[in-house]
Amino acid sequence: MGLNDITRRIRAAEIAAGRAPGSVTLIAVSKLQPSERVEAVLDAGHTVFGENYVQEAQGKWPAWRQAHPAASVQMIGPLQSNKARAAVQLFDAIHTLDRVTLARKLAAQMAEQDRHPQLFVQVNTGDEPQKAGILADELPGFLALCAELGLRPEGLMCIPPEDEDPVPHFRLLRDLAQAHGLPGLSMGMSADFEAAIAHGATHVRVGSAIFGARVTG
Repeated sequence: MGLNDITRRIRAAEIAAGRAPGSVTLIAVSKLQPSERVEAVLDAGHTVFGENYVQEAQGKWPAWRQAHPAASVQMIGPLQSNKARAAVQLFDAIHTLDRVTLARKLAAQMAEQDRHPQLFVQVNTGDEPQKAGILADELPGFLALCAELGLRPEGLMCIPPEDEDPVPHFRLLRDLAQAHGLPGLSMGMSADFEAAIAHGATHVRVGSAIFGARVTG
């Protein structure tokens, strides 16, 4: 496995789904990865990376961006409201807009900084009480609130339950996005990104299959 292999598989999945080549963005999940691994992927020309922790991203991406100005850093982990200022400053996209308080904080920071990262609303497609995200039946009201705040989400994001077939969740997210005129679908990870692409994913998140096992301690 590695960047080239994952890229080939994404292109094959695009073709199989009748999608245009290059219509799916690969987010290389660089959280908790040693610097030399991330730098190797940067040097190979990949430009889109995902991080889960604001503090970790703050510690490494400013220097990497100086060396690689085309790099896009995207927040794919839970975002605490008190980190909204730093998130707006640092990230080019936030995939985990998942509650009213965060929407208000992001709106205020985007106005203050005049910086407008792409936004994806995280939907709790499995209705899991322990998982973040807007419930499907609450999405219309949440999107209306976002509009009132001046936020314009580009799409939806989901993390299907670990013990379930992800395909029904991909279908639900696709149908919700279509119903609300949202073009972006952030869904699919290492084990299921090809199925996600078949159901319309525009962004897939792949980590260890590109970089190798994460370093956790």
